[in-house]
Amino acid sequence: MSYMVDFKNISAAGLESSPIAEALAGLRANEARYFMTKYKHEFTVVPASESQETLDYVNHILKKERDIEFAAKPLETSQFQVENIKWTYVFYEDGLSVNVMYTVDDPKKRAVGFKLSEGMEVPKELEGKFKFARRKSKLAGVIRGSFFVVKGEY
Repeated sequence: MSYMVDFKNISAAGLESSPIAEALAGLRANEARYFMTKYKHEFTVVPASESQETLDYVNHILKKERDIEFAAKPLETSQFQVENIKWTYVFYEDGLSVNVMYTVDDPKKRAVGFKLSEGMEVPKELEGKFKFARRKSKLAGVIRGSFFVVKGEY
């Protein structure tokens, strides 16, 4: 069952098993606000248990591009297209958010982004491989983020 993320009334619905559910909910709401503000798109998530194809897509890109496999349990996913960009998100139980930004007509503008919820440690799979920039968010506190450019075709 899908769930439209409300960035005005933040809820941890669907994220309850996370030890930092409130921070992860803030991060998810921050993404929802971005898409509403920039694209007038309502950010909707589905339980990971109902979106194996989306998980497989993200896992395939992570494995092929950087040999990354996360141990954390995926809780929710989102996949949609706005304008010429296909967006795919996975929210993990440990507080990590992974997104794939994949332009359908410009191979130079494709990337995988990582965002860490406030209060979580850098996952061991990313430790020492990426530098994380800090950014303050009214909804999510301090977000640490990093990314890499996608080179392959997916």
